[in-house]
Amino acid sequence: MASEASSVVVVGLQWGDEGKGKIVDMLSAEADIVARFQGGNNAGHTLVVDGVQTVLHLVPSGALHRGTTCVIGGGVVVDPAALVAEVDALREAGHMLEAGQLLVSQESHLILPYHKAIDLARERRRGKGKIGTTGRGIGPAYEDKAARIGLRMIDLLDESHFRARLQEILAEKNAYLREMLGGEGLDYDSMVGDLVVAGKRLQPHIVDTSRYLCDALTAGSKVLFEGAQGVMLDVDHGTYPFVTSSNTNAGAVTSGCGVPANKVGHVVGISKSYTTRVGSGPFPTEQFGELGERLRSEGSEFGATTGRPRRCGWLDIGVLRKSTRISGVTSIALTKLDVLSGLGDLQICTGYELDGKYLDEPPALADMVERLEPVYETHPGWSEDLTSISSVDDLPDNARSYIARIEALVGVPIGILSFGPARDQTLSLIPPFG
Repeated sequence: MASEASSVVVVGLQWGDEGKGKIVDMLSAEADIVARFQGGNNAGHTLVVDGVQTVLHLVPSGALHRGTTCVIGGGVVVDPAALVAEVDALREAGHMLEAGQLLVSQESHLILPYHKAIDLARERRRGKGKIGTTGRGIGPAYEDKAARIGLRMIDLLDESHFRARLQEILAEKNAYLREMLGGEGLDYDSMVGDLVVAGKRLQPHIVDTSRYLCDALTAGSKVLFEGAQGVMLDVDHGTYPFVTSSNTNAGAVTSGCGVPANKVGHVVGISKSYTTRVGSGPFPTEQFGELGERLRSEGSEFGATTGRPRRCGWLDIGVLRKSTRISGVTSIALTKLDVLSGLGDLQICTGYELDGKYLDEPPALADMVERLEPVYETHPGWSEDLTSISSVDDLPDNARSYIARIEALVGVPIGILSFGPARDQTLSLIPPFG
């Protein structure tokens, strides 16, 4: 039987965009398999290797390591055309040249053109109350999954069955688009042709990934489970309704990849040294004006999928407490510490005031989160450039004490430090695989 150290789960601890792609890419050097367990191509993981930037949306971040098998689990919703385009781009760059390097769950649900049309039409109707969706059709695809009317990767393997089911479902979706959302219907013939072509391209990759992963873990293979977004965007535990449509916490590995809970080992939570958020929703420590702009500029805070500017603010410990508790985080990877250089005194949000009461974690109701007053403590900053350091001993005293203060407040050790986008701008203090 494999020990628990043979598997590691990586999750974001904030509202996504914490730098998971880089950390997964780094840990993939030790892993035999990297498996994605939820989300869709609304996520974007940016990797920088030898000065070349690669942005992945569906393929796990282990794609740039030749010896690593990448698995898309059944909890992921897959846009077939987007996946084909991503695989083609990787192959053109010299990656993923063997079919067996990418395995896609036969149980993954499909994102289809009507899902994207519905997503965009709903956001238009919401106006100022929009959620901030990327328009990639993620939510409507998960809705169909829950309503038991979704189409899955395995349906693409039987063309006549797929054609018949698509025609039946599209009639209902077109009526909804026209009559309820005031949009236009979609053409079946052009849609089905493109999907059948994409299905034939993906057919060699479609397998029972649950069995593959369970067998690999039993055999002692090192498996890295990769999530998308962050715990504060979890559909159950995040700032609902300003959340994504899936469970983003570490517990979702079991359902999203079809592996038993006793196979889940270490959980690495990723957090920036400050906080960001994309789209709508409450953000207690958000900073406006010069400070917010400086964090955005210095941290290159623009969405990898949409290019939208991220909202920026001070580090929120209440968010980290909640996220680490829910996901059972065993160590934290702290990213973008270099961005804080030269800011002067730093603020750390240690809790909140709400209607005269102190809270150490954000509440469940978004309207209440919107009314939180952050309780800050001041921490001395540093001016040194951190992008070239090679040891913890090279860190300024104030940077080391900042790290130690985060560990004390959250109650979880920091096992990885990141000081920039490149692979070598990282220090591993607690090796997750042991």
